Amino acid sequence: MNLVATVRAVLPSLTPAAQAIARLILNDPGMVARSTITEFSAVSGTSEATIVRTARALGFAGYSQLRFALAAAVARQTPERLAPGDLGPDDPLTDVIAKVTRAECEALSDTAAQLNPDRLGAVVEAVAGARRVDVYGVGSSGLVAADMAQKLMRIGLSGHAFTDAHLALTSAALLRPGDVAVGVSCTGETPDVLAPVGVARRSGAATVAITNNPRSSLGGLTDHVLVSAGRETVFRPGALASRISQLLIVDCVFVGVAQRTFDASNAALRATGDALGEFLSDTRRRGR
Repeated sequence: MNLVATVRAVLPSLTPAAQAIARLILNDPGMVARSTITEFSAVSGTSEATIVRTARALGFAGYSQLRFALAAAVARQTPERLAPGDLGPDDPLTDVIAKVTRAECEALSDTAAQLNPDRLGAVVEAVAGARRVDVYGVGSSGLVAADMAQKLMRIGLSGHAFTDAHLALTSAALLRPGDVAVGVSCTGETPDVLAPVGVARRSGAATVAITNNPRSSLGGLTDHVLVSAGRETVFRPGALASRISQLLIVDCVFVGVAQRTFDASNAALRATGDALGEFLSDTRRRGR
């Protein structure tokens, strides 16, 4: 698992003191890996006990184990990835292209590192056998919800995206066991997503979270959690930075479902492709 991506994911759920330590890990993991606990305590302005508690909150037995993991993570990074890459207001477009491309690639790589095959498989199985799949999201996550719904529709599954909380709640209340509800939220704290997911769960549907923060309210509310990643910058706040990684997760779920329902999915893709092709041909002929 990508340790730095994991720290970024759980950052919002940490205490203020632990967040200060986590931000130092994110900003300079090499420095933390080289520092003794006494040195790091002086740099971070926190007590050694707080550092140990933070290391344990991140899943390690203590600070030594965290240092070793960070050293290994730093050793695997390329020099380009370790270099600063935040976009500036005066950056030329050549730098914009390079930095945005690198950020997108890093988001995909970090997401892939955290995407557990067993957890993904459980979601694929639930979706493949579902009577209906509701996907809830607002803002940029609403675009991801729409993408997932239209992909499922292309292979003959009943997928519906909801970006309006009232409609989402109405649909969630009518779900039943065997259905699936997917909540998409970068923070995992979006009320318009939490509310319908909670109703869907009470209705008996299987629930899935696609979120940057596995320890969020959405993560605690759902049966399955798939973790996305995305580093914020001035021009790419969390929700926008995570969109590409959320789409990666959706694509992995879609391909897994299509594999498990290959005959039906293949036939549906051919039928929908033929229908679209015929429509476009007719449109072009009428336009001549």
